[in-house]
Amino acid sequence: MKHRIIILFTGLLMGLMAQAQQSGNEGVVSYITSQHVYVKFASTDQIAVGDTLYLKQQDQLVPALLVSSLSSISCVCDPLTSQNLTVGQGIQAIAKATVVPLVVPEEPAVQAETLPQASEVLTGDTTMTDKQGTDLSGRIAVASYTNLSSSPSNSSQRMRYTLALKALHISGSKLSFETYVSFAHRSNEWSEIKQDVFNGLKIYNLALNYRFNDKHSVWVGRKINPKISQLGASDGLQYEIRFNDFTAGVVAGSRPDFNNYSLNTKLLQYGGYLSHEKNLKKGFLQSSIAIMEQKNNGFVDRRFAYLQHTNSLLKNVYFFGSVEFDLYKKQNEVVSNQPRLSNTFVSLRYRATKQLNLSFSYSARQSIIYYETYKSLIDRLLETDATQGYQLQVNYKPWRKISFGARGGYRFRKSDIKPSQNIYAYINIAQLPAIRANLLLSATMLETSYLKGNIYSAGLTRDFMSGKFYGSLTYRNVNYTYFSSESTLGQHMAELSMSCRLQKKLLLSVNVESTFEKKTTYNRLYVNLTQRF
Repeated sequence: MKHRIIILFTGLLMGLMAQAQQSGNEGVVSYITSQHVYVKFASTDQIAVGDTLYLKQQDQLVPALLVSSLSSISCVCDPLTSQNLTVGQGIQAIAKATVVPLVVPEEPAVQAETLPQASEVLTGDTTMTDKQGTDLSGRIAVASYTNLSSSPSNSSQRMRYTLALKALHISGSKLSFETYVSFAHRSNEWSEIKQDVFNGLKIYNLALNYRFNDKHSVWVGRKINPKISQLGASDGLQYEIRFNDFTAGVVAGSRPDFNNYSLNTKLLQYGGYLSHEKNLKKGFLQSSIAIMEQKNNGFVDRRFAYLQHTNSLLKNVYFFGSVEFDLYKKQNEVVSNQPRLSNTFVSLRYRATKQLNLSFSYSARQSIIYYETYKSLIDRLLETDATQGYQLQVNYKPWRKISFGARGGYRFRKSDIKPSQNIYAYINIAQLPAIRANLLLSATMLETSYLKGNIYSAGLTRDFMSGKFYGSLTYRNVNYTYFSSESTLGQHMAELSMSCRLQKKLLLSVNVESTFEKKTTYNRLYVNLTQRF
């Protein structure tokens, strides 16, 4: 059976090679003000502030909106085009997918506006070796997302099937294989799948690796290279050589198609990278640089350089920094190769004591511009200001069962009426007497150029039967005031989550969420069944 799986997906690699690490995430315009456009998604887990959202026109994705802030299921955006949008109009996000391990966070992330959409939970891989020496690991998952509303137009159901597989040293050879595939569809949109299977099928990773020796290796297929993760997925060839503490590599292939993420050889891309890694007595350091060129129909679409550095040379201090430069600009048919700083991110973590942790981060993001793909909108995109932001976080655990912390964020752009800021604080008490449950209390206060609000949350979590069963119960109270219309929004939210390990490698998860407003009630049901092997 294991060999049949390997053979099946190896065949897919040779004949299909048709999906990107970037997957399409569809949303709809839910509300429009004089300054902002609100877009609702099933989940915004793969969308970040500063990302561009697209409008599909004549089978082409056209930049339409820039994300200025977001919650778990909606985005607040600034228009990038003068075209009039309407409520209910479809909007597309291009988001990088990740495989999420089974991890229960110590404290929840800051929530900006509303109840989090239940996220898919996949258990970590296990590894087993067959008689021929193949190290095989993976998981299969089936998930159902159901949205029920007192307004029939907001009700929907979505199914998602995923397979993650890794086969190392197939039959004891130097050949390895890995893949991550998902298939998703809505109950009332099967016709779209029939028109184009890639409206539902997403092949995020599908690649063969041949390791000649400890120094030389080559990848063929679709893969994200961790040394140049900013590039996203690449279809084609990736070669890497190691010498002493250095690693060098080249990438040659193409980008996925903008519309259906299939193989598109007109979107060629190529480049190289150099990385240095060193483990020292006092810590480690890693630095890398990459230069890439991306084309569209033979013309330069984007040329950029990416630099990254990480180290832990100072005791209890972890530093990460990255910068990205665009090396190509074309405006009014005039080409310039003057470097332009497009993205900056700096993060610093400090463990002051065993009980106290501090972290700080700074980011500045510009819109990524593809000069051939979106040449009709170049002037508008070039005028977009950089979004800058700061975040400071403190976590303190004075006693074994009690911890608390706070996180503050500040984000601004020159064109904003006022900067956005938020403060989040929590206290976590483990193993409450009598009920042996964990209690989490949190509060969020936020203010942007279009609203201000508060979110208060209380939750209980507990595991039973030596960790075989896990349950949580959460209540949230949300209150917003919108400046433009002087209107208010109040929500009461309840969430019940359960997970049960039916067998050693079989996990069932169920999440039920209800949101109560004055006129509307929303219910969301998420069910996931995961089998590891």
